[in-house]
Amino acid sequence: MGFKKGVMSLVITVMGVSVVNAAAPDAEEMWKIIQQQQKVIEQLQQKLELTEQKVEVTEQKVEETAQEIEAAAEAIEVASSSTSGNGWWDKTSVGGYGELHYNSKDGNDEIDFHRFVLYFGHEFNDSVRFFSELELEHALAGEGKNGEIELEQAWIEMDINDNHRVRAGLDILPIGIVNVTHEPNTFYGVERSEVEKRIIPATWWEAGIGLNGELAPGWNYDVVLHSGLSTTSNIRSGRQKVSQANADHPATTARLRYTGVPGLELSGSFQYQSDITAGATTDANSATLFEGHVDYKHNSGLGLRALYAQWDLDTQLSIAGDDTQYGYYIEPAYRFPVSLIPGEMGIFARWSELDYGNTKEEERIGAGFNYWPTSQVAFKFDYTNIDDVDANTSTSTLNLGLGYQF
Repeated sequence: MGFKKGVMSLVITVMGVSVVNAAAPDAEEMWKIIQQQQKVIEQLQQKLELTEQKVEVTEQKVEETAQEIEAAAEAIEVASSSTSGNGWWDKTSVGGYGELHYNSKDGNDEIDFHRFVLYFGHEFNDSVRFFSELELEHALAGEGKNGEIELEQAWIEMDINDNHRVRAGLDILPIGIVNVTHEPNTFYGVERSEVEKRIIPATWWEAGIGLNGELAPGWNYDVVLHSGLSTTSNIRSGRQKVSQANADHPATTARLRYTGVPGLELSGSFQYQSDITAGATTDANSATLFEGHVDYKHNSGLGLRALYAQWDLDTQLSIAGDDTQYGYYIEPAYRFPVSLIPGEMGIFARWSELDYGNTKEEERIGAGFNYWPTSQVAFKFDYTNIDDVDANTSTSTLNLGLGYQF
């Protein structure tokens, strides 16, 4: 309305100036002039009103469009939230690892894709979850082939409260370092330590039910009742792998672990086998296993692993000739960044001794390096000298490897 008044004032001013500058018109001429000026004013008013109407319509359309955009965004957000919340894929995870080995021992060379593993996990809700591990060994499986397809983990875990959980199904036993964490990018050397292969023996899984949780800050525990071994020859061959396994003679495993210092793990495990032969004889064939280890990684790159494991077998049973079998190793290491290529390098040395039955005693001294272009991929090299104490012979192995995890 202010604009209208301005226009009218301008018109009146112009009219006044015209009247002053011109000869005074008579009444009839004056009336004509006034009528003409009135028409001009009316036309200007109509144009102003039309302009204001257009502005109002435009503003209304802009407001309506903004409201539509906001509503559409909210609808998309709600739909996306609803889809992700209800879709199984949103709570399902996939991972895995694999390793390729080249082994040379006393002139015999072999290359083998040792393991190809896939993980599948799913969270049913905030307190119930599933995890599994499916493995193909040696690239080919089937009749007459070297490999096997194995289900190494398939368990359900449920939270009792914030600090304690119950787990049931097929699970890795909480013993040792490599048995629990055996992805190839997490340890030095192409092959897993012989102590953790022959004495523990990794990878070792059973079917059972157990509890795990936190007793105090940094102190964790595991207690598992599970299926047992079945062997009269050696410990490693006694793994039944939960394939129509004898369940008449269960076993129990317990672990206490301390991780209260950054980079440090101290752990001790104890296992009792009610009958390690699974009823093959009428004798009392119980057996116990103790394992303890330290795994330390300093932020400077220095690291140390040391592990000891020992079986005590019932005296009425003599598996492979010995009623006591043991092994230990010490492994110092140093990991550091490299400048010429991306990633990190790590060097290590390992000294180990084993006594695993039938007068089989070995001393092993080895060294090598890992190269990680990324933390989830490792190229490996190691060389080991093996002394057979009883036979007084010596052999050596050279290994190259590639491992990954995702």
